[in-house]
Amino acid sequence: MTTPTPATAPASTGRFTWRFVTPVLIGPVLNPINTSMIAVALVPISRDLHVTTAVVVWLVAGLYLASAIAQPTMGKLADVFGPKRVYLVGLVVVLVAGILPNIWHDFAAVLIARVLIGIGTSAAYPSAMALIRDQSLRLERQTPAALLSGLSIASQTTAAVGPVLGGILIAVFGWQSIFLVNIPLAGIALVTSLLWIPGDATRPDRTGPKPRLRDIDPVGIVLFAGTLASLLVFLLDLRIDTLWLVAVSAVLLGALLWWSLRSRTPFIDVRMLRRNGPLTRTYLRMLLVYLGAYTMMYGFSQWVQGSAGFSADQAGFIQLPTAVLAALTSTAVAKNRRLRLPLVLSGAIPFFGGLLLIFLHANSALWLLLLVAAVFGVPQGLASVSNQQALYRQAPGDQLGTASGLSRTAVYLGSILSSAAIGLAFPTAPTDAGLHVLGVVIACVVGAAAVLALVDPALRSSPRAASE
Repeated sequence: MTTPTPATAPASTGRFTWRFVTPVLIGPVLNPINTSMIAVALVPISRDLHVTTAVVVWLVAGLYLASAIAQPTMGKLADVFGPKRVYLVGLVVVLVAGILPNIWHDFAAVLIARVLIGIGTSAAYPSAMALIRDQSLRLERQTPAALLSGLSIASQTTAAVGPVLGGILIAVFGWQSIFLVNIPLAGIALVTSLLWIPGDATRPDRTGPKPRLRDIDPVGIVLFAGTLASLLVFLLDLRIDTLWLVAVSAVLLGALLWWSLRSRTPFIDVRMLRRNGPLTRTYLRMLLVYLGAYTMMYGFSQWVQGSAGFSADQAGFIQLPTAVLAALTSTAVAKNRRLRLPLVLSGAIPFFGGLLLIFLHANSALWLLLLVAAVFGVPQGLASVSNQQALYRQAPGDQLGTASGLSRTAVYLGSILSSAAIGLAFPTAPTDAGLHVLGVVIACVVGAAAVLALVDPALRSSPRAASE
């Protein structure tokens, strides 16, 4: 007798209580809020610690590299050891990272803290997705669409609010406060998880063989980490004499693919990705959309402070329309079951936003800056909710933790590429010409994402199929 899946479960025999939902929603907001708050802190940190723009960008890239590697790794660990255990360990790591820059005033401490935050927060999203799936099986009911949308909305809203919150904290308490904010959030999530989330010993029986320690595939993890690390170092320091890193990355990628095709339980299940075209295309869309979104978030914020002359808190408030519209859009489409139109619009709308960036200059009126920021709010809400729904439908149930982690890796790859684009556009300091280049980059990549969604046959579902 097989265990019912969320899609085929009988009528509800229980419900998702607020006690379960609270810690599940708090943890996943830690990564996006840390991702976005740093956008308005780069200039103050650069000035205070006397580092260049090219160096300070490693605070962005370091977190993303750590997260890109750790997300699928934590997902794999959650699938093997249980999501609650992995979730709790990640929260403890975040608590330590929140304290570090406040007791060690050095750029190295800030960079280490950012890497630890990337690792610790990476446990939250894949663990939360696995916890939700397990709870659906325990209760023998379908996963509420509102809960999945709530997870997406919570993450999306905090990501959009991050620059505003970061600007306020920096203005009142200094840039170190954007690290301290992790302590109460992680602390609340840790305590409520211990009290209210069912233990891993109560996980429903799984179909297929029970995961074992050797299923983690350390060889695959090392090859994956080496591929990303060598590529990132090259992208952040584009020079002829670093081209050898591209060769290293290509060799490691080839070794990863070879190993994955021959391993019984590979870290990256290449065979599954090859068979599951819809999921693979979802990853590609996410990479493109978030490459555009993060190029806008970080590039625009640095330009507003470095070229247009606004302070960190003012730069945060200029991006307030992005936060408000992202939150409103996420809520509006929370119950929408059709995916194609929202995903097409999530690329088409920022396409025009990228073109608007080309017309900005240091003396542009404030209302024009607010308008440009607002254009990018709606697509953020559309992309976050719709891509998460697509992931939950398309990912194999017994690999949901790893698949969820890989989706975040796609996001972080986009952010890593955005860091490279910003570094090329602003080699020494933000300029109008550099912003115009970034506008062209954004328009190209999000336009490609819109076309990909438009032609994807997996998104052409009937109303009945979408409801199911």
